[in-house]
Amino acid sequence: MSTRVILLGGPTASGKSRLARALARQLDGVVVNADSMQVYRELRILTARPSAIEEAEVPHRLYGVLPAAEVCSAARWRSLALGELDSARKSGKAAILVGGSGLYFRALIRGLAPVPPVPDAVRRLARSRHAELGNEAFFAELAERDSEMASRLTVGDRQRVIRAWEVFESTGVSLAEWQRRSSVPFDGRHLALVLAPERESLYEACNRRFREMVAAGAVREVSALLSLCLDSDLPAMKALGVRPLTRHLKGEINLESAILHGMRETRHYAKRQLTWFHHQMPEATVIDVPYSKSMESRIMDMAQQFLLTGEERKSSFQHL
Repeated sequence: MSTRVILLGGPTASGKSRLARALARQLDGVVVNADSMQVYRELRILTARPSAIEEAEVPHRLYGVLPAAEVCSAARWRSLALGELDSARKSGKAAILVGGSGLYFRALIRGLAPVPPVPDAVRRLARSRHAELGNEAFFAELAERDSEMASRLTVGDRQRVIRAWEVFESTGVSLAEWQRRSSVPFDGRHLALVLAPERESLYEACNRRFREMVAAGAVREVSALLSLCLDSDLPAMKALGVRPLTRHLKGEINLESAILHGMRETRHYAKRQLTWFHHQMPEATVIDVPYSKSMESRIMDMAQQFLLTGEERKSSFQHL
């Protein structure tokens, strides 16, 4: 039987982890992390990683598996996730991938562009060139070299602009062209579910959770992260909340201001996630009703049917 996997996506603070654990308990499943920040072991609090007690309830994989000093690209995560899916299949367990990193889901299902690794020297050159020119002039330089990628990006999308520049610099080929040469897509079947709560309640949950993170020790966590003296361009250093709490630790703003900045940052990110899932996972069943036991029961029925038959039938949660 081909690999069958349940994809559970949605914005931060939408309740994905709770639902994933419920599915895993009842389906004899394994929860596999599909969040780009929860892979880092130093950021349990700020990334809302499941607690040690929650992780003990059902098997959890790919949580806190890498140090913050490393980069977990979509390609690296895909390789790790495929290994976990194969292990789950061989052990007869249901695999439930859960997270808010839409690119990870797309990478798993559709495959990735086989872009050659960018040499470290080119990465350093790209960043020094960006620092020297500034956003607008650097973007203009990209447009002269790779007009197709520039047309897809905006001046303020610093990380992706630099990525496009360094790929063209190292390969002489547009990143857009590499993306057209995608790798082999996932050869199994998947059931896609997206939790998309009403925005007002979602934003309230974002605010509430950020305050809870601070109360749970997020400031100490960021202090410990800073003590590692890592490159500020590393993904872990850009996790939600790291920057405002860093400013607080440096004495630039008080704690309440840092909390307000962190809450706003989280709400904006949740909004972007909702937009991504809406446009990039049209095959998903969208669940925008409040979390309840009855809703959980319906999802369980869908999941069980899918695992037995491989049928990817959509439901109508969004219309309840």
